[in-house]
Amino acid sequence: MNMKQILLLIIMSLGISAHAESIYDISVKTIDAKTVKLDEYKNKVILVVNVASQCGYTPQYDGLESIYEKYKSQGFVVLGFPCNQFGEQEPGTNEEIKAFCSSKFNVKFPLFDKIEVNGTNRHPLYTLLAGKSSVFAGDITWNFNKFLIGRDGKMIMRYDSSITPESKELTEAIEQALNKK
Repeated sequence: MNMKQILLLIIMSLGISAHAESIYDISVKTIDAKTVKLDEYKNKVILVVNVASQCGYTPQYDGLESIYEKYKSQGFVVLGFPCNQFGEQEPGTNEEIKAFCSSKFNVKFPLFDKIEVNGTNRHPLYTLLAGKSSVFAGDITWNFNKFLIGRDGKMIMRYDSSITPESKELTEAIEQALNKK
């Protein structure tokens, strides 16, 4: 083998091993820069949301916090991932985002490091959620897209930005997932 072939094999093997099979295989950084593995949320019903502070959908923070508070004792969690890819509506630093969410919306659900949800720098979480091999494949269309994940780590549904956290459609799906053992 020549050097070019060896390098190609190394690159290909890295690409294969970097692809997560489960949400629980993925590590993320919290908004406070602490690395956590998502297996910390095993056996919980998870709602993953790409969030932004300067968006028409930003008031959904209230609804996200409301459903988090309503269902957290039953094993539900909202995971918020700030993203600046849509109209540059999340330009702040992690510290600014955290301060905004806490002062304006009293957010207590976990917030994470700002990430990219589309494109070549797509975070591995969003490659799993919306990548080519996902059951809900397709680029994220805007801020506040939502993915509901069951206690088993499998995706249940993908929701567009216009589906509010308190909508009957979403809350019924959360309740069904919580009642499924």
